Amino acid sequence: MAGGGGGLEKGEPDFQIAPMVDVLLVILIFFMVITSAQVLNIDKTIKLPIAAEATKKDDSRAEAIVNVRWDPVANAATFNFQDHLYSKATDFVEPLKAAKALGEKTAAEKPGQNMEFRLVIRGDRDVPALFVSQAMNAAAEVGISDISFSSVNHD
Repeated sequence: MAGGGGGLEKGEPDFQIAPMVDVLLVILIFFMVITSAQVLNIDKTIKLPIAAEATKKDDSRAEAIVNVRWDPVANAATFNFQDHLYSKATDFVEPLKAAKALGEKTAAEKPGQNMEFRLVIRGDRDVPALFVSQAMNAAAEVGISDISFSSVNHD
């Protein structure tokens, strides 16, 4: 009769799937949270300008997104940064400064990551260039020199 425990049996070790599934679920949840946080910064009501030669941005650096929304009825622009609406671009300078400091600190902790912080401006195609320029001036005031503009390559 075979007894349990401590024998010198030769053979292949058992493969346990439960720990592997646990790790995969944790990784899945991590990526879902990261993706959700980035998607929340995008304002779906903005119609982006069309640029046929637009290229995809690299995702190798820390960035912040500001949405410049145009209201044709009020004939005014609003700036949406981190789920807060601002009527003037100068109003989100301090939150942008805090986001830049946090992004650069996070990038410094990751080896091989580009440490230059980027601001992505998502301006509505109907917004006058003056308001996009105001968002760029707010970025310059904080010390952000790398600015990207969102566009689509087809309507």
